[in-house]
Amino acid sequence: MEEALAAGLPFQGALVAPDLARTARGVELVAELERHAIPVEEIGARTFAQLADTETPQGIIAVIEPRRWAATELAPRPDAVVLVIDGVQDPGNVGTLIRTAHALGAAGTLVLRGTADPTSPKALRAAMGATFRHPVVSLDDAGFITWARKHAVTLWAAAADGTPLHRALGRGAGEGDGARVDGGPIAVIVGNEGAGIRPQLNAVAAQRVAIPLAQGAESLNVAVAAGILLYEVTRGR
Repeated sequence: MEEALAAGLPFQGALVAPDLARTARGVELVAELERHAIPVEEIGARTFAQLADTETPQGIIAVIEPRRWAATELAPRPDAVVLVIDGVQDPGNVGTLIRTAHALGAAGTLVLRGTADPTSPKALRAAMGATFRHPVVSLDDAGFITWARKHAVTLWAAAADGTPLHRALGRGAGEGDGARVDGGPIAVIVGNEGAGIRPQLNAVAAQRVAIPLAQGAESLNVAVAAGILLYEVTRGR
Protein backbone atom coordinates (compact mmCIF):
# COMPACT_ATOMS: atom_id res chain seq x y z
CA MET A 1 0.00 0.00 0.00
CA GLU A 2 2.82 2.39 0.90
CA GLU A 3 4.56 1.76 -2.43
CA ALA A 4 1.33 2.21 -4.39
CA LEU A 5 0.74 5.55 -2.65
CA ALA A 6 4.30 6.67 -3.30
CA ALA A 7 3.93 5.74 -6.97
CA GLY A 8 0.81 7.89 -7.24
CA LEU A 9 -1.59 5.10 -8.24
CA PRO A 10 -5.32 5.78 -8.00
CA PHE A 11 -7.04 4.13 -5.02
CA GLN A 12 -10.74 3.35 -5.06
CA GLY A 13 -10.81 2.72 -1.32
CA ALA A 14 -9.40 0.72 1.57
CA LEU A 15 -10.68 -1.58 4.32
CA VAL A 16 -8.78 -1.81 7.60
CA ALA A 17 -8.92 -4.21 10.53
CA PRO A 18 -8.86 -2.99 14.16
CA ASP A 19 -5.36 -4.43 14.64
CA LEU A 20 -3.88 -1.94 12.17
CA ALA A 21 -4.36 0.93 14.61
CA ARG A 22 -2.13 -0.82 17.16
CA THR A 23 1.05 -0.01 15.24
CA ALA A 24 2.51 3.41 14.52
CA ARG A 25 3.14 2.38 10.91
CA GLY A 26 -0.51 1.35 10.52
CA VAL A 27 -1.77 4.64 11.96
CA GLU A 28 0.51 6.60 9.63
CA LEU A 29 -0.64 4.61 6.60
CA VAL A 30 -4.29 5.30 7.36
CA ALA A 31 -3.50 8.99 7.88
CA GLU A 32 -1.68 9.08 4.53
CA LEU A 33 -4.64 7.48 2.79
CA GLU A 34 -6.95 10.05 4.30
CA ARG A 35 -4.61 12.88 3.27
CA HIS A 36 -5.09 11.66 -0.29
CA ALA A 37 -8.88 11.70 0.17
CA ILE A 38 -9.06 7.92 -0.19
CA PRO A 39 -12.13 6.38 1.48
CA VAL A 40 -11.11 4.20 4.45
CA GLU A 41 -13.57 1.95 6.28
CA GLU A 42 -12.86 -0.07 9.40
CA ILE A 43 -14.43 -3.51 9.50
CA GLY A 44 -14.48 -6.28 12.08
CA ALA A 45 -11.60 -8.73 12.39
CA ARG A 46 -13.73 -11.72 11.37
CA THR A 47 -15.04 -10.01 8.24
CA PHE A 48 -11.56 -8.84 7.35
CA ALA A 49 -10.16 -12.37 7.67
CA GLN A 50 -12.84 -13.62 5.27
CA LEU A 51 -11.90 -11.00 2.68
CA ALA A 52 -8.12 -11.34 2.94
CA ASP A 53 -6.38 -14.01 0.86
CA THR A 54 -3.43 -14.52 3.21
CA GLU A 55 -3.29 -16.52 6.43
CA THR A 56 -1.72 -13.66 8.38
CA PRO A 57 -2.95 -10.40 6.76
CA GLN A 58 -1.33 -7.13 7.81
CA GLY A 59 -4.64 -5.41 8.49
CA ILE A 60 -5.39 -3.52 5.31
CA ILE A 61 -6.97 -4.31 1.95
CA ALA A 62 -7.23 -1.76 -0.84
CA VAL A 63 -8.56 -1.59 -4.37
CA ILE A 64 -6.16 0.21 -6.68
CA GLU A 65 -5.83 0.84 -10.40
CA PRO A 66 -2.39 -0.32 -11.57
CA ARG A 67 -0.87 1.40 -14.55
CA ARG A 68 -1.29 -0.48 -17.84
CA TRP A 69 1.85 -0.24 -19.96
CA ALA A 70 1.83 -0.56 -23.75
CA ALA A 71 4.71 -1.88 -25.84
CA THR A 72 4.95 1.53 -27.52
CA GLU A 73 5.91 3.04 -24.16
CA LEU A 74 8.91 0.73 -23.77
CA ALA A 75 11.55 2.09 -26.15
CA PRO A 76 14.89 0.98 -24.65
CA ARG A 77 18.04 3.06 -25.03
CA PRO A 78 21.01 1.47 -26.84
CA ASP A 79 22.63 0.55 -23.51
CA ALA A 80 19.46 -0.81 -21.91
CA VAL A 81 18.69 -4.30 -20.67
CA VAL A 82 15.15 -5.71 -20.62
CA LEU A 83 13.85 -8.85 -18.90
CA VAL A 84 11.54 -11.21 -20.80
CA ILE A 85 9.50 -13.80 -18.86
CA ASP A 86 8.35 -16.76 -20.93
CA GLY A 87 5.86 -19.15 -19.36
CA VAL A 88 6.88 -18.79 -15.71
CA GLN A 89 3.85 -20.20 -13.94
CA ASP A 90 4.47 -19.53 -10.26
CA PRO A 91 3.14 -16.05 -9.36
CA GLY A 92 5.70 -15.75 -6.56
CA ASN A 93 8.49 -16.25 -9.09
CA VAL A 94 6.90 -13.73 -11.45
CA GLY A 95 6.70 -11.10 -8.72
CA THR A 96 10.30 -11.77 -7.64
CA LEU A 97 11.44 -11.47 -11.27
CA ILE A 98 9.78 -8.06 -11.57
CA ARG A 99 11.28 -6.95 -8.25
CA THR A 100 14.72 -8.13 -9.41
CA ALA A 101 14.48 -6.44 -12.80
CA HIS A 102 13.47 -3.16 -11.19
CA ALA A 103 16.23 -3.33 -8.57
CA LEU A 104 18.94 -4.07 -11.15
CA GLY A 105 17.95 -1.22 -13.44
CA ALA A 106 16.26 -3.09 -16.27
CA ALA A 107 14.34 -0.78 -18.60
CA GLY A 108 11.25 -2.95 -18.29
CA THR A 109 9.85 -6.46 -18.19
CA LEU A 110 7.97 -8.20 -20.98
CA VAL A 111 5.56 -10.96 -20.01
CA LEU A 112 4.82 -13.62 -22.63
CA ARG A 113 2.06 -16.25 -22.86
CA GLY A 114 1.82 -18.93 -20.25
CA THR A 115 3.18 -16.63 -17.54
CA ALA A 116 1.26 -16.06 -14.31
CA ASP A 117 -0.62 -12.78 -14.06
CA PRO A 118 1.81 -10.14 -12.70
CA THR A 119 -1.09 -8.32 -11.05
CA SER A 120 -2.34 -11.34 -9.09
CA PRO A 121 -2.19 -10.89 -5.29
CA LYS A 122 0.71 -13.30 -4.78
CA ALA A 123 2.74 -11.78 -7.62
CA LEU A 124 2.11 -8.26 -6.32
CA ARG A 125 3.25 -9.21 -2.82
CA ALA A 126 6.40 -10.89 -4.14
CA ALA A 127 7.24 -7.82 -6.24
CA MET A 128 7.20 -5.67 -3.07
CA GLY A 129 5.84 -2.64 -4.90
CA ALA A 130 8.12 -2.86 -7.95
CA THR A 131 5.10 -3.50 -10.20
CA PHE A 132 3.87 0.01 -9.39
CA ARG A 133 7.07 1.68 -10.64
CA HIS A 134 8.58 -0.68 -13.22
CA PRO A 135 7.17 -1.00 -16.77
CA VAL A 136 5.56 -4.44 -17.21
CA VAL A 137 4.15 -5.20 -20.66
CA SER A 138 2.21 -8.33 -21.65
CA LEU A 139 2.70 -9.42 -25.28
CA ASP A 140 1.96 -12.37 -27.51
CA ASP A 141 4.82 -13.93 -29.47
CA ALA A 142 4.19 -11.93 -32.64
CA GLY A 143 4.00 -8.67 -30.71
CA PHE A 144 7.23 -9.48 -28.89
CA ILE A 145 9.13 -10.27 -32.10
CA THR A 146 7.80 -7.10 -33.72
CA TRP A 147 8.86 -5.04 -30.69
CA ALA A 148 12.35 -6.57 -30.65
CA ARG A 149 12.91 -5.94 -34.35
CA LYS A 150 11.57 -2.38 -34.18
CA HIS A 151 14.05 -1.45 -31.43
CA ALA A 152 16.95 -3.57 -32.76
CA VAL A 153 16.99 -5.60 -29.53
CA THR A 154 19.44 -8.51 -29.25
CA LEU A 155 17.86 -11.54 -27.60
CA TRP A 156 19.80 -13.60 -25.05
CA ALA A 157 18.06 -16.80 -23.96
CA ALA A 158 18.94 -18.52 -20.69
CA ALA A 159 19.69 -22.20 -21.40
CA ALA A 160 21.44 -24.89 -19.39
CA ASP A 161 23.35 -26.00 -22.50
CA GLY A 162 24.14 -22.49 -23.72
CA THR A 163 27.44 -20.62 -23.96
CA PRO A 164 28.92 -20.07 -20.48
CA LEU A 165 28.05 -16.56 -19.35
CA HIS A 166 31.65 -15.37 -18.97
CA ARG A 167 32.39 -16.31 -22.60
CA ALA A 168 29.25 -14.59 -23.85
CA LEU A 169 30.41 -11.46 -22.01
CA GLY A 170 33.92 -11.67 -23.46
CA ARG A 171 35.62 -12.57 -20.19
CA GLY A 172 37.77 -15.42 -19.07
CA ALA A 173 36.50 -17.70 -16.32
CA GLY A 174 36.90 -15.99 -12.96
CA GLU A 175 37.64 -12.57 -14.48
CA GLY A 176 35.95 -9.38 -13.41
CA ASP A 177 34.79 -6.77 -15.89
CA GLY A 178 35.89 -7.63 -19.39
CA ALA A 179 34.85 -6.58 -22.86
CA ARG A 180 31.81 -4.33 -23.08
CA VAL A 181 28.53 -5.75 -24.36
CA ASP A 182 27.73 -3.30 -27.14
CA GLY A 183 25.40 -3.35 -30.12
CA GLY A 184 22.11 -1.95 -28.84
CA PRO A 185 19.58 -3.07 -26.24
CA ILE A 186 19.66 -6.61 -24.90
CA ALA A 187 16.65 -8.62 -23.79
CA VAL A 188 17.39 -11.47 -21.38
CA ILE A 189 14.79 -14.24 -21.71
CA VAL A 190 14.08 -16.67 -18.87
CA GLY A 191 11.62 -19.52 -19.20
CA ASN A 192 9.32 -21.96 -17.51
CA GLU A 193 10.52 -23.47 -14.23
CA GLY A 194 10.61 -26.98 -15.71
CA ALA A 195 10.54 -26.77 -19.50
CA GLY A 196 12.63 -23.65 -19.97
CA ILE A 197 12.23 -21.27 -22.90
CA ARG A 198 9.96 -22.35 -25.74
CA PRO A 199 11.74 -23.59 -28.90
CA GLN A 200 10.37 -20.79 -31.10
CA LEU A 201 12.00 -18.19 -28.87
CA ASN A 202 15.26 -20.11 -28.65
CA ALA A 203 15.25 -20.12 -32.44
CA VAL A 204 15.20 -16.32 -32.71
CA ALA A 205 17.69 -15.67 -29.89
CA ALA A 206 21.07 -14.35 -30.98
CA GLN A 207 22.74 -16.06 -28.05
CA ARG A 208 21.90 -18.87 -25.64
CA VAL A 209 23.76 -18.40 -22.37
CA ALA A 210 24.28 -20.58 -19.31
CA ILE A 211 25.34 -19.83 -15.75
CA PRO A 212 28.12 -22.30 -14.84
CA LEU A 213 27.15 -24.27 -11.75
CA ALA A 214 29.14 -26.28 -9.25
CA GLN A 215 29.45 -29.98 -9.97
CA GLY A 216 26.36 -31.84 -8.86
CA ALA A 217 24.10 -28.76 -8.90
CA GLU A 218 21.21 -29.23 -11.29
CA SER A 219 19.69 -25.78 -11.64
CA LEU A 220 18.88 -22.40 -10.11
CA ASN A 221 15.54 -20.85 -9.24
CA VAL A 222 14.41 -18.83 -12.26
CA ALA A 223 14.44 -15.53 -10.36
CA VAL A 224 17.95 -16.18 -9.01
CA ALA A 225 19.17 -17.02 -12.51
CA ALA A 226 17.58 -13.86 -13.90
CA GLY A 227 19.24 -11.77 -11.19
CA ILE A 228 22.68 -13.12 -12.08
CA LEU A 229 22.15 -12.64 -15.81
CA LEU A 230 20.75 -9.11 -15.47
CA TYR A 231 23.53 -8.05 -13.12
CA GLU A 232 26.32 -9.39 -15.32
CA VAL A 233 24.89 -8.06 -18.58
CA THR A 234 24.05 -4.66 -17.08
CA ARG A 235 27.54 -4.07 -15.64
CA GLY A 236 29.00 -4.83 -19.06
CA ARG A 237 26.97 -2.11 -20.79
